[in-house]
Amino acid sequence: MNAQVPASGAAADLGGPRGALSRLLFDRGLIDRPELRIDRLAGGQSNPTFRLSSGTHRYVLRKKPDGPLPSSAHAVEREYRVIQALQGTQVPVPKVFLYGGDPSIVGTPFYVMEHLDGRIWMDPSLPDLSAAQRADVYAEMNRVIAALHSVDPAAASLGDFGKTGGYFERQIARWHRQVQSSRTIDIPALDALAEWLPARIPPDDRTTLVHGDFRLDNLVFHPTEWRVIGVLDWELSTLGHPMADFAYHCLAWHISPSLWRGIAGLDLARLGIPNEQRYLERYLDATGSAHAIEHWDYYIAFNLFRLAAIMQGIARRVVDGNAVADDAARTGALAGPIAELGWRHAQHYEADRARVG
Repeated sequence: MNAQVPASGAAADLGGPRGALSRLLFDRGLIDRPELRIDRLAGGQSNPTFRLSSGTHRYVLRKKPDGPLPSSAHAVEREYRVIQALQGTQVPVPKVFLYGGDPSIVGTPFYVMEHLDGRIWMDPSLPDLSAAQRADVYAEMNRVIAALHSVDPAAASLGDFGKTGGYFERQIARWHRQVQSSRTIDIPALDALAEWLPARIPPDDRTTLVHGDFRLDNLVFHPTEWRVIGVLDWELSTLGHPMADFAYHCLAWHISPSLWRGIAGLDLARLGIPNEQRYLERYLDATGSAHAIEHWDYYIAFNLFRLAAIMQGIARRVVDGNAVADDAARTGALAGPIAELGWRHAQHYEADRARVG
């Protein structure tokens, strides 16, 4: 989700009675008069995002999409809760100001947060930066996700934000259900992964707070400094296994730029971007994690399965007519190639285990 870049076409209708939102913000003291400009913001395949402007005040609003939705999807109330809980921690997040569950205001539940003035990069190869600057960006990403996985959920009042243990079992079952319910075409590799993954879950069963979609374009960097000032798009956050979260973050090293937002096949040394092994070791040093390398191909295969399931869900929304992003059809069509890449990692994991065993 790129929550800072206006989409083409300025005015946007959030739904609900005209002026209801501006009156609410005025009553809460967030704007000086009940007048509001609304701009749809580009990026994001899930929860529609808008910039709200009134005089010198600027905010960002995230809402559930219109139309019928799976019961557990698009949980903006969970986004609001986790962002609020992380205020004051080592994890940089925007300030949040209100949650609105009344659908009469903008048509669906929503929350309002701080508008961050900073930089968001969509391309993980960072073509406009120098090699030294790329190294700084990647070091800061690594620092922030390590800080996230070091948060004590109970101390942050998030002890009940998800279940403890059994993360892979639940996630595989969840995304398999989505695959079945959102199927538009048959993807054999996706079905093969759904059968293979539950039988190969690694024994390590830790639980931390996880973001669920931690990647470069969900981070806002300071306008002039190489530090993150806000982690965005917490819709998939829960309590879960930190290596599942970190491996998802590392998918860029396995996906080529020609397929989707990746850096596989690029000359990383020339670019100043660490290779995956070095990036993983830096994270392990910061968190004290163990056994990650032994099961790394499993974690990658799991995340490619999950990503393919998400993309198939996007394809389903295109068919149903309630897709959010302009590039939804192209993104949904990637479910097959991503699943096939995941199945190759599953086979590589099996080969490695056979050699060890």
